[in-house]
Amino acid sequence: MPSTTTKKHYKIGTRGSLLALTQCNQVKAELERITGDTFELDVIKTQGDMITNAPLWQLDGKDFFTKELDEALLSGRVDLVVHSYKDLGSIRPEGITLAAVTKRTYANDILLIKNNTISEIKNKKEFIVGTSSPRRMVNLEQHLAEVLPMGSHLKVMSKVLRGNVNTRIEKLQADEYDAIVLALPGIERLALTESSKQQLSALLSGLNFMILPESLFPSSAAQGALGMECAKTRSDNGELFSKLKKMEDAVTVEEVSRERKAFTEYGGGCHLAVGINVKKFDKFYIHNHRGVLNEKPVRVTLLEGRELPHFFVKPTFFSGLPSDDQLIKKISLKADLSNHSHLYVTSKHCIEALSTSTPKSIWSAGVKSMKDLAAKGFWVNGTSDSLGDAELLKLRSGIAISLMVDTSAPLSVLSNDLATSNVGKVVGCYTRKISETTEASFDEKINATNVFYWTSFFQYQAYIEKYPQIINRVHACGLGKTYKQFSEKNINILPMGSMEEFKNWINS
Repeated sequence: MPSTTTKKHYKIGTRGSLLALTQCNQVKAELERITGDTFELDVIKTQGDMITNAPLWQLDGKDFFTKELDEALLSGRVDLVVHSYKDLGSIRPEGITLAAVTKRTYANDILLIKNNTISEIKNKKEFIVGTSSPRRMVNLEQHLAEVLPMGSHLKVMSKVLRGNVNTRIEKLQADEYDAIVLALPGIERLALTESSKQQLSALLSGLNFMILPESLFPSSAAQGALGMECAKTRSDNGELFSKLKKMEDAVTVEEVSRERKAFTEYGGGCHLAVGINVKKFDKFYIHNHRGVLNEKPVRVTLLEGRELPHFFVKPTFFSGLPSDDQLIKKISLKADLSNHSHLYVTSKHCIEALSTSTPKSIWSAGVKSMKDLAAKGFWVNGTSDSLGDAELLKLRSGIAISLMVDTSAPLSVLSNDLATSNVGKVVGCYTRKISETTEASFDEKINATNVFYWTSFFQYQAYIEKYPQIINRVHACGLGKTYKQFSEKNINILPMGSMEEFKNWINS
């Protein structure tokens, strides 16, 4: 409820780009709603805004987007400043305090591309992506070809891209790049305000998108969150600080504090070529760090908040993957997708059904199925990154996304013939058959196995029925639908951030 005390008036320091002004106006409206006070914007030009002809990591100095705002705050010209939190250095000037970190809805990067470029990918030898971020350069050049339709042969190359969001998209529309990469939270904030949404809609005309999964392309530390600062020594007994604190989101603080800690440990700075993302999931924190540090690869995938069992000798394990599974066979079914335009593909066994389909959007359950789809020539708009249906629905709910694809249209779930889903209508594309007999050597292997990684709850049930003696051994799974089903049944399960984390643990 708004305060019943005398209204106060405050000045907010902000950069002058469309995105900065839009997100500050959104903060202004929320602060006025919850405090009853009035706020106005004071536009301040920063060095980072004026230098647009070179990547900032190639320049001497630091705090390119904050120095002038810091000076305005310390001089009393403004009462508070709003920053994209990722722009704030780990060491802030004396006299300035962080009052609040706002809720982060998205952190992902998004790749934008012309629709007519997608069909040309298979004929290209090089694929030019616009970005000036060192961590994007490294990870895009290393991993992007794997998720482009029939693009495994491509040499992905980055090309300097500077300027505000409008300018960057205009350069893509002018064919200066095959694709560009932006921060999804930035264009989503533009889409939240009607005036900037109209501009964005025109800019995005004729474009398609791919929301890049954090497990392959982690965003920059604190991307997607806003940081609100004020002076430490205000003569208001902390009144403004307390008002700003009302906008803080506890989960976002927990996530970005972990990201910024890792950022500092890697050395920090705009030259850092390591993406860092931490996501709270249930009671855990999923860490994904990818990039290069001191010419050595950084590849961290781990789950915080869970104790891993210790073994004195390397345990034998069952991965649950089809190549390791003699008990359950998956058989493709014929499926008519003529009336299904927006598809959620949950398994590579569904891909055969797409052979005569021309979907308007495709989403995948995980990165593995995303790569499988790309190898068959399909453009995938995004993936739940093995985090389950809720993650996919959140990505698909973005207003900016709706400007490029009809997200109000029903989503069809391509899965097994007995599946159910809260996401949309299930189209059975394969069936599962349990073998009546297995090889003696396989039975011996299962009997001797200490640790099992299950790719579905159905798989776990089938194995427990055939091999009840394994029920008290270590059972693990990913964090998506399978983990949810184990939890609902109160079955003790060891959650893993990914199959990669599982194998690293087994081999450590």
